[in-house]
Amino acid sequence: MVSRRTRKAPARPLEFYGEGIPYLKDLDIRGRLIVIEGPDGSGRSTQIDMIISKLEADGHGVLNTGLKRSDLIKEGILQAKQMLPLGKRTLALFYAADFADQLEHKIIPALEAGEIVLADRYIFTLIARSTVRGIRTKWSEDLFGFALKADLVFYLDVDPNELFHRVVQKSPSLDYYESGADMDLSDDLFSTFITYQQRMAREFATLAKKYGLVRIDGNRSIPEVHIDLQQRIDRYLASI
Repeated sequence: MVSRRTRKAPARPLEFYGEGIPYLKDLDIRGRLIVIEGPDGSGRSTQIDMIISKLEADGHGVLNTGLKRSDLIKEGILQAKQMLPLGKRTLALFYAADFADQLEHKIIPALEAGEIVLADRYIFTLIARSTVRGIRTKWSEDLFGFALKADLVFYLDVDPNELFHRVVQKSPSLDYYESGADMDLSDDLFSTFITYQQRMAREFATLAKKYGLVRIDGNRSIPEVHIDLQQRIDRYLASI
């Protein structure tokens, strides 16, 4: 939900990671785009809820967005994922369509209105997922060249063993794609999960160097992680 309370920031043109969206290139925005990346079990959604509460209490309007939230595409993705297995490029294109719809109809309008858009994962998760499945990173980067540049991107990094224990405590079954079960990494579910998360962590380390993602130690307690994230966000917002 978008709050009506906003704080004005200087207007600026849209910036994209690639070619962008031609008919939007002359558009100015006042809002800011902040991204929290991290695997399931990293505490990502919990942190986002806490950050939203703090930002709204401070008088900011906030839009929360994330993967599979397009009104047009989300049901199609959910239905397609039930028809296992999906081809790696097919899955990537589904998520790209979902992201494009949200970008045009939710993210950009909120930024125009001066809102803070807080994204529960962004294109970096999608690029990393495709790369570990054998798709060239350049292909994914070109695919998401229409994506807006984020102002801040945090990555919650959690040890794979700790991650496994957190995930199984919440649910008796692992997500098919989030655990890498579609990749035939091992006959053992635990080994498959660990190997997949290790590969994802390596890809995020590479993306961090290229795109300036900020690593956050997600092995700490929820309050410790929140203080770290919130202080970084508050410092950034105070500087604009």
